[in-house]
Amino acid sequence: MFNTSNIIILCAFAFYMLVMILIGVYYSRSTKNNEDYFLGGRNLGGWTAALSAEASDMSGWLLMGLPGSIYLMGTGQVWIAIGLLIGTILNWIFISGRLRKYTIVAGNSLTIPSFFENRFKSKGTLKIVSAVIITFFFAVYTASAFSSGAKLFRQLFADDTNGDQVYFIGLIIATVVILIYTFMGGFRAVCTTDLIQGMLMLIAFLTVPIIAYGILTYDNSFSAALTSNGVENVGDYLNIFYENGEPIKATSIISSLAWGLGYFGMPHILVRFMAIKSDAEVKKSRKVAITWICLALVASVLVGIFGRAFLTTQLEDSETVFINMIQQVFSSNFVFIFIGGIFLCGILAAIMSTADSQLLVTASAISEDMYKGVIKKNASEKSSLWVGRIAVAVVAVIAFIIALNPESSIMTLVSDAWAGFGAAFGPVILLGLFWKRSNAPGALAGMISGALTIIIWDYIPMISGVGANGEQVMNTLGTTTGLYSLAVGFPVALVLMVIVSLCTKKPSNEVIREFELVNEVDV
Repeated sequence: MFNTSNIIILCAFAFYMLVMILIGVYYSRSTKNNEDYFLGGRNLGGWTAALSAEASDMSGWLLMGLPGSIYLMGTGQVWIAIGLLIGTILNWIFISGRLRKYTIVAGNSLTIPSFFENRFKSKGTLKIVSAVIITFFFAVYTASAFSSGAKLFRQLFADDTNGDQVYFIGLIIATVVILIYTFMGGFRAVCTTDLIQGMLMLIAFLTVPIIAYGILTYDNSFSAALTSNGVENVGDYLNIFYENGEPIKATSIISSLAWGLGYFGMPHILVRFMAIKSDAEVKKSRKVAITWICLALVASVLVGIFGRAFLTTQLEDSETVFINMIQQVFSSNFVFIFIGGIFLCGILAAIMSTADSQLLVTASAISEDMYKGVIKKNASEKSSLWVGRIAVAVVAVIAFIIALNPESSIMTLVSDAWAGFGAAFGPVILLGLFWKRSNAPGALAGMISGALTIIIWDYIPMISGVGANGEQVMNTLGTTTGLYSLAVGFPVALVLMVIVSLCTKKPSNEVIREFELVNEVDV
């Protein structure tokens, strides 16, 4: 299990994790109330907000899930990256600044559920429903990050006999470290660590594929390397209109592009917009974030393509392609192995930067929206803060249990949670920010219909089919149609919110005044 190379990598990991924990300890001293713990006092600078938002967004999916899909099936998987790029750009251009202003105008909202409550004056209903949705889907989403961390440890330190045991140990380590600094330092600790993690992710992601390509093409052609590694038709593999050697289906392209819709409803990204300290910093953040995501997505695609040509051994788990590239590129001596260990920390950074943000948003929903908002409205700041911290621990345990299966797919876990948030919250955010006539009944209808559509589409078997061995099986709508649930759930929620809003009472004068005030104020 442990040789000299592994010990060097472990030292790099230990140093990195220790720095993250110390950041949590540092910020724990300045965390006095819920606004500090959950929103950092609305004092994020441009660079921190941008890199924190993007690092918390991309997770192990960027460094493991997407490269693994491209490694396995070819560049037809790039449509997901295109959809995400479009979604990121639209989110920063249209949502970031207005959401920040609106959350200040609407009762200084600290969380997404409290924003929905204050925006539509719903008297508790929207707050509770959205908090429940956040808790459910973020438990799944956080599990994907924990699973990514465990897979990283298994790939690096396991042999043929102890893979499951090392996965379990890695899962414990990833969970405990993330839990410590999130529990102690709150939003400021999370955003500061995300800033470091975002920079480390990008450096690792840009460096490794370039070096691998240089090594690969020094005395061999790229096409020949692909062919020798099992790619039967190089042209099809590199054609974005082919997937796994076959012409890509329209439903596959639509499903991939639909990932971009998810951005409008991601609480852990939206909360970064709310925390930026000024309009000027929003504009700075927008430029930094869009630049970062362009570079990161291109690098992710290249890792998948170059990894297929560079790695001479076919991978049993395609999601470990980046890990294997780092191990092969940086293996010649102790110095290179340590550098490789630092780059492997980039994968750990992607995992931790997402899990910590999701834990914090879930805790804020439980503490601020359920406990202080409904259960005990006169709760003190101190007791509410401790409820939030306890919620961080509880959700981490639930996510840990979900992630216990070593064979769980990072891509599947992420896609389910991404669809859930995008469909439940995306239409409500968009119409709430830009449509004056939207009201609480419409928002509730959109939220519930979006979440239910995803659950029904992805989880409820209802269509008879034939299994691999010819037996009768029941399939979900997602399995049968091949269409990503978000492509269905988002329009369903959007249409229902519009219809119900138009069929019910107009918003009050107070709601209308706040909506118009957002267009006038400069905060």
